[in-house]
Amino acid sequence: MKKTVFFSYIMAMAFSAMAFEWPQPSENFASYFGELRGNGISTSLIFSEPSEIKAAEDGRLLLFLQEHTDDTDFFPSTLGTSFIIAHSDSVLTVYANMEKDTISLDMLSGTELDLKIKKAQVLGQSGNSAWHERRNALEFQVIDAKNNAAINPKVLMPRTAKEAPLSIENVEIQDRNGKIFDVARERSVPSGVYKVYRKRQASAVPYKSRVSINGTVVDEISYDILRQSGNFLCVSGKRNYPKSVLYPDTKTEFLGEALFSPGRNSLHLTLSDFSGKELSSTYTISSH
Repeated sequence: MKKTVFFSYIMAMAFSAMAFEWPQPSENFASYFGELRGNGISTSLIFSEPSEIKAAEDGRLLLFLQEHTDDTDFFPSTLGTSFIIAHSDSVLTVYANMEKDTISLDMLSGTELDLKIKKAQVLGQSGNSAWHERRNALEFQVIDAKNNAAINPKVLMPRTAKEAPLSIENVEIQDRNGKIFDVARERSVPSGVYKVYRKRQASAVPYKSRVSINGTVVDEISYDILRQSGNFLCVSGKRNYPKSVLYPDTKTEFLGEALFSPGRNSLHLTLSDFSGKELSSTYTISSH
């Protein structure tokens, strides 16, 4: 876990010199980075309102895709009409679900690359060209191409005033055999390692989730980056956790792992958002 915290600290320091700005002024999001989206973990922020879209930082145009006619392996055409802009430190920003008729650059053929883009330059309007369930809303991604990772845009952007409220409800623990215990009802469980889950919120993901036993932090998950481990995108905590662990079904969300030793254990859960606001809950569990 120390390695994960150190990596996140180095990443934050490396990108701190960048003065990114939000591509649109709205602070309302329809879909969050790290949440369950379809059959995978979302690597995007999807805004909830249509808007004029601006470049988040100086850079150069890497790709311009139109509707569903372009076919690339790394950026599939499901992005719809979109811009991919390269910045310093191998960081890319992706502006997807744009409205083709509003594009302000005269390079609709998609063949003129390396075009210089200025920060706050108007790219066009959000539209409905991508293959997702939201209409007329920007889908925004930040990618660290060097480290093969997706970055939560909120890490690099000015802090938003609004944060979706978090909740800790229907907490369950699951042993290595897959047996599930409701901690509000079953206060005595066999000792061992357990996965800790809460009821998944429809449109809110914590920036961090922390699991403590008897006052000691035993796992902490941070939704600042998604890194590829093998064939899967993973969130890092005590270990890399893929979607199958984070979201075993559509109703639950993973918070971390905990070891319950024989005797009385105080399970303390803490969720925090980007503003630093924390929500906690404690459960007493006896193990045998």
